[in-house]
Amino acid sequence: MTPEIGERWLRAIAMLPDRLAAHLGVSAAAIGLAILVSVPTVMLLVARPKLRGWVLAGAAVIQTVPALALLALFYPLLLAIGGITQRVAGFGIPALGLLPSLLALALYALLPLVRGGVDGLASVPPETLDAADGIGMTRQQRLIQVELPLAAPIVMGGLRVAAVWTIGAATLATTVGQKSLGDLIFAGLQIEDWALVVTGCLAAAFLAIITDMALWRIETGLAERAWGKCLLGLGLLVALVSGVVGWYAAERAPQEAGQRPVVIGAKSFSEQYILAELVAEKLRAQGIPVTIRSGLGSVIAFRALAAGDIDVYVDYTGTLWDNALGNKVPAPREVMLTTLRRELPKQFKVEIAASLGFENAYALAMRRADADRLGIETLADLATAAPRLAMATDTEFQSRLEWRALQAAYGLKFKRLTSYTPTLMVRALTSGEADVITAFSSDGRIAADDLKLLTDPRAALPAYDAVLLIGPRRPDLKARLAGLEGRIPVEAMREANWQVDRDRDKQTTQQAAKWLAGKIR
Repeated sequence: MTPEIGERWLRAIAMLPDRLAAHLGVSAAAIGLAILVSVPTVMLLVARPKLRGWVLAGAAVIQTVPALALLALFYPLLLAIGGITQRVAGFGIPALGLLPSLLALALYALLPLVRGGVDGLASVPPETLDAADGIGMTRQQRLIQVELPLAAPIVMGGLRVAAVWTIGAATLATTVGQKSLGDLIFAGLQIEDWALVVTGCLAAAFLAIITDMALWRIETGLAERAWGKCLLGLGLLVALVSGVVGWYAAERAPQEAGQRPVVIGAKSFSEQYILAELVAEKLRAQGIPVTIRSGLGSVIAFRALAAGDIDVYVDYTGTLWDNALGNKVPAPREVMLTTLRRELPKQFKVEIAASLGFENAYALAMRRADADRLGIETLADLATAAPRLAMATDTEFQSRLEWRALQAAYGLKFKRLTSYTPTLMVRALTSGEADVITAFSSDGRIAADDLKLLTDPRAALPAYDAVLLIGPRRPDLKARLAGLEGRIPVEAMREANWQVDRDRDKQTTQQAAKWLAGKIR
């Protein structure tokens, strides 16, 4: 193992304590909440058999919704509820982080818990129930002394399934700003740091396996009336929780008493990770504690900023022009920036602290050899060849105004259209799975992979100047970060991105951020 690879593994392991503790905490809380809901639900269904099919069908429908979609849906729901409570009662509801994660994961755990409870109680032989009634047991006595002990193994089976599902799905809580082992997995996939991916996956698997093993011990102990096995399972759970919490407590960096950390948001690509680390270093140098919430989508990041769930993040003028202001027709660069500086504080109490000095604009790119062979120089040329070509985009592009603008201006119709993460999108092009990709003007891989950016003669694509946004909770950050105004040239940003994205001598986002900070001093 080379020193660089060893350093990567050490960094990945250093990120584990708080992510592992947060992951275990949100998983345990979600399972606990699901149990609180499922117990009275099971009792209701046992007493009303006709209702059973409807409730189980409803729980099954929830289970068919992808966990990522369920997490994303809770954010706007809580945001709307929080707006109502703020107006009516004077307090808001946190829409990012723990609460949406807790509610979505608890819903996801309901089906196996409810089904396990219903099936367990239904498995008790009728003659056993008749015997209990015959000796004069009350309904409550029969439930506690007869039905629950006999149903316990099946009930525990449902709990085991719910626990494993919840621990696995909790990795997706990263997308709504909840710290979890998904932080390592999502970041690692994006920047191709496999030490992060493997560490996150192994840690999640470790939690799931140990939890399942402990619950299996309890399940078999209840089935065999072997109370020693039950105690062994409980002891294993206690040891797991104690070990994770103890490791977290030992590694936790002390924070200044009473000072709320500045929450820095980041979307899910390399440039955002680097800029988040750059902002974090700037604030740490001023003695301000910070925490980073990465993996956010564009809409969620902006809404979280406006709601005060995060305090600062980098966005792009073209994105804000569409998502925040709702403008579907691009405007010249200066008009966009001037309008955003005026309207964002007025409509959302969000301010532009700095325009960073570079643009990360959308473009379409091809392998240079392919473009030259087909005689494609512009997007107008591409329109003619598009029906024979496959296109790969990032996960947001097909729902953005740029795609609509390109279709309106050039009538682009491709043979195949596929969405990827930005890194895998480039891989699809270089491997031949795609002929055309969406590219970004600050991406260092354009030159490295010998890609050709197609010109836009009809000016369909808007400007994408990088701007640093601050939310209403920390207006002081504007003065603290004003020194970044116009300080990052696109060449420096490309190099920093390439340091993270390249295959050899790959740097971490922290290392790239320190390099970038040195360039702009």
